[in-house]
Amino acid sequence: MKKVRKAVIPAAGLGTRFLPATKALAKEMLPIVDKPTIQFIVEEALKSGIEEILVVTGRAKRSIEDHFDSNFELEYNLQQKDKKDLLKLVDETTDITLHFIRQSHPRGLGDAVLQAKAFVGNEPFVVMLGDDLMDITNDKALPLTKQLINDFDATHASTIAVMPVPHGDVSSYGVIAPQGEGVSGLYSVDTFVEKPAPEEAPSDLAIIGRYLLTPEIFDILENQKPGAGGEIQLTDAIDTLNKTQRVFAREFKGSRYDVGDKFGFMKTSIDYALQHPQVKDDLKDYIIELGKKLDGKSEK
Repeated sequence: MKKVRKAVIPAAGLGTRFLPATKALAKEMLPIVDKPTIQFIVEEALKSGIEEILVVTGRAKRSIEDHFDSNFELEYNLQQKDKKDLLKLVDETTDITLHFIRQSHPRGLGDAVLQAKAFVGNEPFVVMLGDDLMDITNDKALPLTKQLINDFDATHASTIAVMPVPHGDVSSYGVIAPQGEGVSGLYSVDTFVEKPAPEEAPSDLAIIGRYLLTPEIFDILENQKPGAGGEIQLTDAIDTLNKTQRVFAREFKGSRYDVGDKFGFMKTSIDYALQHPQVKDDLKDYIIELGKKLDGKSEK
């Protein structure tokens, strides 16, 4: 059995929900306090034992490559000023070997994953979406990507991460139709449905941005017809894969942060900042004082 060594991070989206900030800055570089969102994804991959990472980018995404590249002027300046703590933070982003490829046209997540075919070869691999951050305030939690790898080691099958969402929100997700109740959070899956209407959804278990896939998915993606939104949908390809080999779903029990919309991004920033040693005390005091002011206004 081949070991899961490689991860693919699709990062080619235009980030239109964060305009005008993303007009010239990659959405994946928007910081949660002082760390870009994509760095959380890369760190999860490394903690899970991933050895090689491919980032699928697009136009105006050069800042991602620059972030993980060496910056001699900055490093030299920090070294000369004996700012060892800051230099350590910079070194943590440059000691990682990443590969980059461009998705020339935004044809959907399935097409973005297809760009990784040569990189992956004939190996199982994980796909990690940058809009979903997992357990970023809990350093002791087993990374979700590692959970999927552990499942693969036991089943030798593709495994998709899912989580219950409010029923009215299912139309924003890929959703599974599980077979039975599942065993220890691992479900066999009957079908995968991309963005169903709430009245047609087979469950409230939604795909949340971590996938462990076998390489047979690429042959399917190459022949996959456009689905929802006129794009090549990865969920549709997984449903096709499930017809020829078993695909499981792992229910995630931890804390998921959706940084794909403005409110989710703000909530993530606040929760993470409340754990950040440099700002947590001041932020807590500010929130308490702000709460008093808001309560006072609501009473008037």
